[in-house]
Amino acid sequence: MNPLLRILSVAGIGLLATKAPAQDSGTPYKVLDTTQLMGNGGIDYVFADNDARRIYVPRGGNTFVFDLDSHKYIGAVTNIGGHGVAIDTKTHHGFSSSSPVGMFDTETMQKIKGIDVQGRPDGILLEPLTDRVYIFSHQAPSITVIDPKDGSVVGTVDVGGAMEQAQSDGQGKLYVDVEDEKKIAVVDVKTLKVITKYDLGASAGEPGGLGLDVKNHILFAMCANPNVCVVVNADDGKVLTTLPLGNGTDGGGFNPSTMEAWSSQRDGTLTIIKESNPTSFAVEQTVQTKAGCKTSSLDTKNNRIVLICTERVPVAASPSATPPPVAGTDAPGGQRRGGGGGRGGPGNLDVLWVGR
Repeated sequence: MNPLLRILSVAGIGLLATKAPAQDSGTPYKVLDTTQLMGNGGIDYVFADNDARRIYVPRGGNTFVFDLDSHKYIGAVTNIGGHGVAIDTKTHHGFSSSSPVGMFDTETMQKIKGIDVQGRPDGILLEPLTDRVYIFSHQAPSITVIDPKDGSVVGTVDVGGAMEQAQSDGQGKLYVDVEDEKKIAVVDVKTLKVITKYDLGASAGEPGGLGLDVKNHILFAMCANPNVCVVVNADDGKVLTTLPLGNGTDGGGFNPSTMEAWSSQRDGTLTIIKESNPTSFAVEQTVQTKAGCKTSSLDTKNNRIVLICTERVPVAASPSATPPPVAGTDAPGGQRRGGGGGRGGPGNLDVLWVGR
């Protein structure tokens, strides 16, 4: 095993990743396992490829890959960093939201090419109906659309504002957080036109995370400053309720298997929201995670939430005690966000696995 990779079991069972036994829905969530990998650079999004059972984490100038089941480090896509990752399982092509956008082969984990785009790429999503990759920017063009077969740019959408996380209903509508406007944009993926924008209301903060209950047409906008989840009817934009969150959310989602939304926060908390029915929502649990773990993704097979953050390793007086970086990770991060104290410098990447 690479000495720079340390897989820690919360249960204290050596270096093996543990599996929690099946538990009922009344069992509280907790951190089941933590995988650590030394390296350099900032981080932003984590992506769970549930089809291929992999986790992707761009950090610095590379993208690190972990096994979604064993939690072990697999390897790195070198010379491709950025904010987040989207995977097209049909072509085995991966894409990283950066400028240029990085395109790679998921089987060989080798870079294919860079794709020139405009704006400031941030979020990224493979939209299932059109089978295209959507890059979300903080500057015009708001959305750049890429054909995953060859990496060609097939269109752009002018939304206005700073785009963050997005969700697709798989039926033609794409919902996107407009962070600086405190709104959710609704986009027609067939025409690449903005249908409307939903105002989250006076009590909303800046939306960074987004969950979508496709069946019941419910949106969960995870907002910071103030820290609230705004629950919205996806059909008409009506605000249904507002719920409290921890400090510094930047990621979230919805699990239809458990009927729960979640929000991951910078302050080291994970908020679980239960949807009892399409008109009843409540904070079910606040899970203690780790400071800086503010983005997340979902392991749909095991109903586990995967979070990431970074932390600096204490350096002893002797220079020889300074932890060496992982090979190929000395490129600058270039991300707008860093992790929990490990931004740009050497330190651990922590991948947390939260479940029942």
